[in-house]
Amino acid sequence: MLQLRDGQGQAPAIHRADYQAPAWWIDTVDLTFDLDPAKTRVLNKMRLRRNPDVAAQPLRLDGEALNLARVMVNGGGTSFKMDGNQLVLENLPEGTEPFDLEIFTTCAPAKNTQLMGLYVSQGTFFTQCEAEGFRRITYFLDRPDVMASYAVTLRADKAQYPVLLSNGNLVDSGALEDGRHFAKWVDPHKKPCYLFALVAGKLVAREQKIKSRSGNDHLLQVYVRPGDLGKTEHAMNALMHSVAWDEARFGLPLDLERFMIVATSDFNMGAMENKGLNIFNTKYVLASEATATDTDFANIESVVGHEYFHNWTGNRVTCRDWFQLSLKEGLTVFRDQEFSQDLAGSPSARAVKRIEDVRVLRTAQFPEDAGPMAHPVRPDSYIEINNFYTVT
Repeated sequence: MLQLRDGQGQAPAIHRADYQAPAWWIDTVDLTFDLDPAKTRVLNKMRLRRNPDVAAQPLRLDGEALNLARVMVNGGGTSFKMDGNQLVLENLPEGTEPFDLEIFTTCAPAKNTQLMGLYVSQGTFFTQCEAEGFRRITYFLDRPDVMASYAVTLRADKAQYPVLLSNGNLVDSGALEDGRHFAKWVDPHKKPCYLFALVAGKLVAREQKIKSRSGNDHLLQVYVRPGDLGKTEHAMNALMHSVAWDEARFGLPLDLERFMIVATSDFNMGAMENKGLNIFNTKYVLASEATATDTDFANIESVVGHEYFHNWTGNRVTCRDWFQLSLKEGLTVFRDQEFSQDLAGSPSARAVKRIEDVRVLRTAQFPEDAGPMAHPVRPDSYIEINNFYTVT
């Protein structure tokens, strides 16, 4: 399928050989959301600096389906221009000293039928930013090699959206006027914008407190819609096993005060490893012993493990560009397969699990690689990166 952009025909191909480091670094991002399905207001305060290793050039920020209201540099107005979907700023401070950039935009989550960026489904706000969805939330350097620290404040009607979630640790919350409330989340670890996440709605949670090998206390939470809480026990057990296994097997501990999973039936992918706030399709969270098969339980265990293991292989250690997609995904698939084999227990059970994994390769990946959809594990170019989320 040809991807069309702005009615101008096929989008230009992106070539691996053309990679260049960003001319600008974004060190910190402070986002404030006033959530409303019809018109959500997003205030984006960033601290940027020039990359001294790259020749000076204008700052070009990606954006899609946004209404731009204000741009300020160091508290004052500044000139800018639009070049297609990019916001271009040329008159920025010289030198390599950091400066503050403030961008105020609005978007319409209820009209976002792509389910990329910020959208509303059944009265609940969700986000999906991998691979290039963050540009539908605010203007940004939407590329995986730009790592920043995030602070996020969410404001919304408390009756309609009693649960307000984002990445990292909850540092403040409380009431506002007119029946509204807020929650502030701070992620202490730098991350690329594709790992940003936001969820707001009427949700309930299964909670479990655990203590890591290092002696730190953590809170695990699985959020679902009311009525589905009784189907989350297996997912919580899988998450507990994942946290313990990664620390025991690889010495990789949970690095946040809490880890959250949210399940929704309206999600393009199976699951997404947003830092500390994984969003899943309900298929890989909900299971009842009365109706679920052994395969259903095994898939939940595998996918919960996979997304949690991304916390290190993909999140803390991330891609330079999207041509390295197979590195984070392939390594994490290996880790979730090892996890499921270890939980199987006996040598014969491990062997059966390995046979099942190889059977998937033979029945799904081999035919793909022998057919018209064949492509290299690391492609030389792409037009639409989402097309490379394949079995290969």
